[in-house]
Amino acid sequence: MNRPGGSAELPPACIESAAMSDPVLETLLLPFLNGTLDLPKARGSILFLRARAGADMKELPEGALVPVQSFAPDRDALAAMGHTVLHQAEGEGYPLVLVLPPRQKQEARALLADAVRRTAPGGLIVVCATNAEGGKALEGDLESLAGLDGKLSKAKCRVAWTIKDEARVNGALVAEWVELDAVRPILDGQFLSRPGVFAWDHIDAASALLAANLPSSLSGEGADLGAGFGYLSTEVLKRCAKVTGLDLYEAEQRALDLARENVTPLATGRRLGFHWVDVSKGLNKTYDFIVTNPPFHQTGKAGRTDIGQGFVRAAARSLKPGGHLWLVANRHLPYEGVINEVFAEAIMVADEGGYKVIHARKARGR
Repeated sequence: MNRPGGSAELPPACIESAAMSDPVLETLLLPFLNGTLDLPKARGSILFLRARAGADMKELPEGALVPVQSFAPDRDALAAMGHTVLHQAEGEGYPLVLVLPPRQKQEARALLADAVRRTAPGGLIVVCATNAEGGKALEGDLESLAGLDGKLSKAKCRVAWTIKDEARVNGALVAEWVELDAVRPILDGQFLSRPGVFAWDHIDAASALLAANLPSSLSGEGADLGAGFGYLSTEVLKRCAKVTGLDLYEAEQRALDLARENVTPLATGRRLGFHWVDVSKGLNKTYDFIVTNPPFHQTGKAGRTDIGQGFVRAAARSLKPGGHLWLVANRHLPYEGVINEVFAEAIMVADEGGYKVIHARKARGR
């Protein structure tokens, strides 16, 4: 998921309803729907890593699917279809493992290696990605790990599969790749992070600009929307002694788990909350201030200003009278319209390096 100053590192599509077209998901299931491959029917026999919801999911045998998804919007869409969703994979020996890898290379390879580990001997591993987001490379990675038994193309997507044969599995490479997205210290030990989360190995320039412009007078109860691995929250706690509590909201649980580790040592008696949610659906309490570097890429490479606009609206509904919103965004993103709609006052307090920091107050609550 992109924020200002970063590259997309989360799954290449966000499915907001089962009816929304998802060419990658449709292509992933194509070899089963056209009869090339058979679906196992036993309960709990299909592990789906980075699962997404879609109309074709109804073709899967009832009760067979074990969906795994750590990204809240996709988790919610799957739950709305009646699935029990795991936030991380459990168990081994699955007859079929489906994989929709993320775009970030290290995370994708780790997920693919994990898929090989969790597949039963003689079981199927089926993977899919768009051509633009590494479909051909994904095919090569699968072949390197466990061989390649078939492939198809549709709608500018590639699906590839292999039957797990222990004689073909490169065990050393599986062991190496499964650790590629492991948690590790970054920036001389200042933070814990891992490949795949936003700006995983550095502080993005936009967040740094926002932190530099936050007033030390911030006080009371606050929230960080789209908290990532916790950088902005650590800055709030270090700079603002009058803050009594801080809630971190993050859609990606992998990032939220890191934020918990990074931020908790700075609490020094102040209340902290960690919320794995889709911010656009609203917050669960009201605040004296909110800080945010909202994401703006979530579907492929196309910008989605509606995500950031949803963050702004959620903030407006959740600020106390007189509460403050501090937001950073790429200069070109048109957030001023929605900010002026839901706040009575807003000023740009910084405009540097292609980013803008906006301070808004007097929320209209919409």
